[in-house]
Amino acid sequence: MLTQIYEISTIEEAAALSAIGVDHIGVLVGDGRFPRELPISAASDIAAAIVPPSKFSALFLACDLAFIASWARELNPSIVHLGASAELLSPKDVVSLKRLLPGIVVMRSIPVVGEESVAIARSYDGIADFLLLDSYRSTDEQIGALGVTHDWSISRRIVDLAHVPVVLAGGLGPDNVAEAIQTVRPAGVDSKTRTDQDGSHAKDLERVCRFHEAARAAVARTEGNPHAD
Repeated sequence: MLTQIYEISTIEEAAALSAIGVDHIGVLVGDGRFPRELPISAASDIAAAIVPPSKFSALFLACDLAFIASWARELNPSIVHLGASAELLSPKDVVSLKRLLPGIVVMRSIPVVGEESVAIARSYDGIADFLLLDSYRSTDEQIGALGVTHDWSISRRIVDLAHVPVVLAGGLGPDNVAEAIQTVRPAGVDSKTRTDQDGSHAKDLERVCRFHEAARAAVARTEGNPHAD
């Protein structure tokens, strides 16, 4: 079970999450159009503090392919995570980006809002290397970072249909990640809001630890009971 934590904003957080054993350490990058985006210099410093086997995931909320490709070449993340809303970044766009960045691993956020989400996910399946299922508000240009859960039954259907690994996001924290894993059976779980410090976007390392440990423990229980559904 992969664990993924966003938004890392300091060198100290990156080093601490590596020590905990978080698999994907996510950094929001960009030119400041969206709140809390980090510039290349800061993101590079944070990436340098991520110790393998933890991997650096660069989250782009932008939809400008040339911009994403340019920054990805400079940052050289293990994963390019595309978080723009579905109407702003199509499967054809992801194909074009992968041509610009041969060999890059792409994670694509999928908005889970209803039955239409299954079709959206399938349109990126086999194009993106990972799908990330997240909550979405129709007025937003980006997917996720809302701190609320969505309909896990839809997420489970996507997991069952997908041919690439699926990461579940959306309001997950230490207290509900085990239930989410048992219900959805994803390849990984993601947390941002519910592993933040109260009233802050800084990470609460104790919550990150509990999230990571709860996810690993849930997998062990699920594997030990194949009829847990």
